Amino acid sequence: MAIGYLALVLHAHLPFVRHPESDYVLEEEWLFEAITETYVPLLKMFEDLKRDGIGFKLTMSLTPPLISMLRDPLLQERYEAHLAKLQELAEAEVVRNRHNSHLRYLAEHYTKEFSEVRGAWTRLQGDLITAFRQFQESDHLEIITCGATHGYLPLMKIHPEAVWAQIRVACEHYEDHFGRPPRGIWLPECAYYDGLENLIAAAGLRYFLADGHGVLYARPRPRFSTYTPIFTENGVAVFARDHESSQQVWSSEVGYPGSPEYREFYKDLGWEAEYEYIKPYIMPNGQRKNTGIKYHKITDLGVGLSDKEFYDPYWAKQKTAEHAGNFVFNRERQVEYLYNIMQRPPIIVSPYDAELFGHWWYEGPWFLDALFRKTWFDQTIYETIHLAEYLKRHPTNQVCKPAQSSWGYKGFHEYWLNHTNSWIYPHLHKAAERMVELAARGADNELEQRALNQAARELLLAQSSDWAFIMSTGTMVPYAVRRTQSHLVRFTKLYEDLQIGKVDAVWLEKVEAIDNVFPNIDYRVYQPITPEG
Repeated sequence: MAIGYLALVLHAHLPFVRHPESDYVLEEEWLFEAITETYVPLLKMFEDLKRDGIGFKLTMSLTPPLISMLRDPLLQERYEAHLAKLQELAEAEVVRNRHNSHLRYLAEHYTKEFSEVRGAWTRLQGDLITAFRQFQESDHLEIITCGATHGYLPLMKIHPEAVWAQIRVACEHYEDHFGRPPRGIWLPECAYYDGLENLIAAAGLRYFLADGHGVLYARPRPRFSTYTPIFTENGVAVFARDHESSQQVWSSEVGYPGSPEYREFYKDLGWEAEYEYIKPYIMPNGQRKNTGIKYHKITDLGVGLSDKEFYDPYWAKQKTAEHAGNFVFNRERQVEYLYNIMQRPPIIVSPYDAELFGHWWYEGPWFLDALFRKTWFDQTIYETIHLAEYLKRHPTNQVCKPAQSSWGYKGFHEYWLNHTNSWIYPHLHKAAERMVELAARGADNELEQRALNQAARELLLAQSSDWAFIMSTGTMVPYAVRRTQSHLVRFTKLYEDLQIGKVDAVWLEKVEAIDNVFPNIDYRVYQPITPEG
């Protein structure tokens, strides 16, 4: 009989990137790459596990922007065109490399892979959200929510109405798509501040995830460290990330994805093929970009990109089985050790970005497949579990006050508030203040109501933590700056039009078509919060 639990949690999120006003925007390919490399492979893995009778359990967050994009007809149509180009390029590569046995083998591998993705996409009629929902209904998945646009909540707490809107709009959006309210929330960037649990409880959520130090430094110190959840004073549970299991996957030094057998992410055909040949498959303006076809393996640490050896998916897949076995072995020993100390079943919470599996770590879905199979067949020490199910089985836990924390650089808020992005916050705070003012005043007619709802959308989109994150990383910065500014400019115009009672109906209709997230939003979510709550 199992004496502990493993709770794998995948956080599936992308910022809302949709540009109907342009024929081509590179950033939309963030979604297309994730569909091909992560979301469809995960769904295929779930199907195979279920077919083979493997009793797997996994918790997964699907954020509102991602759900909205996956269900958007325009983006679905553009994805189909993107996938057709990929298939065309892979088939051309088979012909081009017909005299090079290894490269032909790899090109045929990609041809088969893209064909399988096309088959799954067609079978699911492009509706991946319904596919994920079906696995929730079969009790294999527990799907949880996140902030409405992944807003960084500790840097919004000056306006609790703004934090409430991020949480409440997300919960309503979840219920629209999954037919039931969410039980848990992945706090954006796992960022917590003192008192946030009150808004989480008010939204009807049962639990949230925090980084390990958010629980380790709780007051009083938790008796069982991060190996059981804690309860806040209002009864909301907090699950903490386990450092040991996370390090085995995340660490650039000892993590599995750095193994020399695995595919090299940063060496792509789009940058290496002869220009005239690859030109039809890169950006319309002729700039090179990643295509997703990569022929080389990591090889050895310290080896430059020009010296990488050819990749072999057969041996890479064998390595994932070895790594999955190592992960299972370590969880068995960890659970045994903790159970002997705690005298109650520990829970190992292992949260990761979903896009790690398949996009950044190409072999990630193979690893997860092997992990679930080995967990099911090869051991009896632990079982996989959903976070809500754990709370049902173990309803008594210590009451503590979590510590302010995030899972970003240095564990607090520095990555989202520094010299690269601090300029955005005075504008976001002012916009939030104005949105509360508008919500308190209300609408006099249907046009004003539409304008108020659109103002709420623009504020939420401007608050996305992705823009501040991108500014910190130094990649795609102009796009992040442009997105922040464009949403703030649109919000400001709406605010000023409403102030003078003259809403530009033609302009509003255009903006509604571009930023069409949260079609059922109600601006009243921003109504002032009284001291009594």
